[in-house]
Amino acid sequence: MATSVQAPGRTGTVPPPGESRVVTWLIQWVKTHRQAAVAIVIAVVGGAGLIWWNVISQQRTEAVAGERLAQARLAFESGNYPLAASELSQVVENYAGTSAAEEAQLVLGQVRLHQGQPQQAIEVLTPFAAKASAGYRAQAYGLLGAAYENAGRWREAAQAYAEGVTHARYDFLKAQYLSDEARASLLAGDTTKALEAYRTITAKYDSTPSIVEAKVRLGELTRGAAGVAGAGPK
Repeated sequence: MATSVQAPGRTGTVPPPGESRVVTWLIQWVKTHRQAAVAIVIAVVGGAGLIWWNVISQQRTEAVAGERLAQARLAFESGNYPLAASELSQVVENYAGTSAAEEAQLVLGQVRLHQGQPQQAIEVLTPFAAKASAGYRAQAYGLLGAAYENAGRWREAAQAYAEGVTHARYDFLKAQYLSDEARASLLAGDTTKALEAYRTITAKYDSTPSIVEAKVRLGELTRGAAGVAGAGPK
């Protein structure tokens, strides 16, 4: 009877036909390290479950925050400013990190302005504008400029509007903030800065609604300057 002879060398490492060496190695490793394999599976499943739970929790938080924001907006639009301010403050405090909380800070600034409380609006908007996400930063600086104007702080208003120009995404909004900056600069006695803002509108944003006012103001300012120059000693 013939006796089979096995070639010398390592055994059990040749993969079956059609199976890669990596798969074969993995199967062998799992067979020899069952406890470690089970622990890895549990860790992976647990991690995936935790990620899923965090996503679901964040979505639910955003939904609740959105509902609270809608209620606060309703109070604001109906003119119940004290209730709106209270509701918005709660959204900001209780749902920090959500988009609803960011929007709530903007609306709260508007509420304070409608209440005739520019200083409170400044206190809300100053820290928010500096850290707001890209979608809200320009609007935050625009409102901050309005709050400074209402408080009679013209130079700071012009600076806030200039920040709004920097962060605005759309030409019409850039032009509007430039116009606001020019107005505040004039009130602050800085005609040079106002002229620069109006000229930027006419040079870069001549297709926006702000172009009409910019041309009128430029005409007034330059005629005034020419008149002053012509009135000098002869």
